[in-house]
Amino acid sequence: MLNNALFSVDYNEMVIVKDIDFYSLCEHHLLPFFGKCHVAYIPSNKVIGLSKIPRLVDVFARRLQVQERLTRQIADTIRDKIAPLGVAVVVEATHLCMSMRGVEKQNSFAVTSAMQGAFHDNSRTRMEFLELIKLRSAAPGMREAAGYACVADE
Repeated sequence: MLNNALFSVDYNEMVIVKDIDFYSLCEHHLLPFFGKCHVAYIPSNKVIGLSKIPRLVDVFARRLQVQERLTRQIADTIRDKIAPLGVAVVVEATHLCMSMRGVEKQNSFAVTSAMQGAFHDNSRTRMEFLELIKLRSAAPGMREAAGYACVADE
């Protein structure tokens, strides 16, 4: 799955790939759910090629799936492949089974997380990750950044 895109490095700071779009099919209702996935890890001596992280999300999302399992599978695979100091995955998704049938709630979404290693054991590390995935870039083509602490008031 990662095609040997593993690299030995002397780096032990947080690596985050956020806002990874995904589409999946609920195995319970056979209706789509879709959203964004945010993945972080703290390498111990290996890193994954950055483009492999969205591919990993796609591999698990393209199966009949439940969001809770999807979240855990992504985290477990990164843990198993590179043995990082910690892994964190947050998945935010809209489920058509909730908006089309049953409760028919149009604006609801589900959030799941898997925190392992340093992200589970250290609340400061976990909070840093959660704060960083809330930030939006003001770079061209990116979402509006107004209202976030990273944007200077002018």
